[in-house]
Amino acid sequence: MSTTDSVLRTKPVEDVLAQAADPVEGSGHEGAVHRLARRLTAKDLMGFGIGIVIGTGIFTLTGVEAKQHAGPGVVISFGIAGLVSLLAALCYAEMASAVPTAGSAYTYAYATIGEIFAWIIGWDLILEFALGAAVVARGWSGYLANLFDLPPTLFSEKATVNIGAIAIVLVLGAVATLGIRESARVTNALVVVKVAICAFVVIAGLFFIDKANLTPFIPASEPVEKGTSGLAQPLSQAVFGLEPTAFGFAGVLTAAAVVFFAYTGFEAVANLGEETRNPSRDLPVGLFGTLALCTVLYMGVSFVITAMVDYRKIDEGAPIASAFDAVGAGWAAALISIAAVAGLTSVILVDIVAMGRIGFSMGRDRLLPPAIAKVHPKWGTPYRITAITVVFVAVLAGFVPLGTLANLVSIGTLFAFIIVSIAVPILRRTRPDMERPFRVPFSPVIPALSALACLYLMTNLSVETWLRFAVWMVIGVVLYLSYGRRNARLAQREKVPAA
Repeated sequence: MSTTDSVLRTKPVEDVLAQAADPVEGSGHEGAVHRLARRLTAKDLMGFGIGIVIGTGIFTLTGVEAKQHAGPGVVISFGIAGLVSLLAALCYAEMASAVPTAGSAYTYAYATIGEIFAWIIGWDLILEFALGAAVVARGWSGYLANLFDLPPTLFSEKATVNIGAIAIVLVLGAVATLGIRESARVTNALVVVKVAICAFVVIAGLFFIDKANLTPFIPASEPVEKGTSGLAQPLSQAVFGLEPTAFGFAGVLTAAAVVFFAYTGFEAVANLGEETRNPSRDLPVGLFGTLALCTVLYMGVSFVITAMVDYRKIDEGAPIASAFDAVGAGWAAALISIAAVAGLTSVILVDIVAMGRIGFSMGRDRLLPPAIAKVHPKWGTPYRITAITVVFVAVLAGFVPLGTLANLVSIGTLFAFIIVSIAVPILRRTRPDMERPFRVPFSPVIPALSALACLYLMTNLSVETWLRFAVWMVIGVVLYLSYGRRNARLAQREKVPAA
């Protein structure tokens, strides 16, 4: 078999489903349990989805993007990002209900467009969740310090070693390792707190609206400040030689690409297909329920914040709490800080859970060493890969400032969405007989629109983000060619002579 054929080999869907159904795989020392326990319901999936989606995005990006790019039009930005996420969620729902297994986009790519694309997506998603968890852990540490007046030398960006960030990663790593039901209970409890606080922000904020702050709703386009690096401008402007600008409808689109970070993670629900009691019914409910609630809350919160305070005066660090301070309602700041701590806690937990499931799938397929895919016989979780990723995230969170990497998380997620959108029509063509409990309407039109919309949002991210993304992808390809291609389960199967 040629190199091209080997890297484009696909994993039969029957193998994917069999791995999810069989409690034991292989023989001898390879007979370790490779099956995850099915313990989750639709409510649990929505809890995980909302738990990871509502977090850093709404608590910080609202102020940053309103002030720098969109003004009150950031409400439209959140709506556009939510619509693109919905298109991708339709594709995820079909794939997840038809192929309910751990790994989500990684597994779908493996079954449709080839092994090397599956590796790239898996590598991309592990990094996305790892970086996201590390960024959020540092944010969690800062909010906790503000809430309880803790020493900044241990709990803020000024700390040489951020003890708070390391501590929360290790604690939540232990929760994720001990069991998926335990993770679900913690996440669901935190979700109730932060959804209630977000609803409070919207309802209370309506009493402090100043209509003058909403005019103009989309500020006129204006040149960016002189001295701004060309690497910071959107790729689309750089490619077409356009003068870098802020605000206007182009600013709304740029903000949409950035606030898309606020929606990243809903695809983690699809990673839990192998642990869901009734995946054909519960996975679509979990995906759409998560997006619907989060989009409504995001648009509501961004509307009241920009209506309460002139967008030019919004505090980028703590936009929600500072907005209530500005209108003389400082009593609300403590409640909002509590919501932020709860919200960020659940984001870190679900990031850790998602990383474990993707690494588990890649290890089971031997694109990573198979020993890491072992599932604990009592806890029912992939404890080895979870422990490895927890240590990795703890090191990042403790020692590396990652505030500039939100865009990198967005571009990685959008890239994964493009792959899933492409996978839907390919699998329909190659496996028209396969049972699909949920079907994307108007396929291949909707999947094509999803892929194009994601690609367009990617072009609105900065040049430097694209360069960082390219570096990560090159590293991933080198690792695949040096290890995964030769050691993959499919490669080993090809070496066995026909009887």
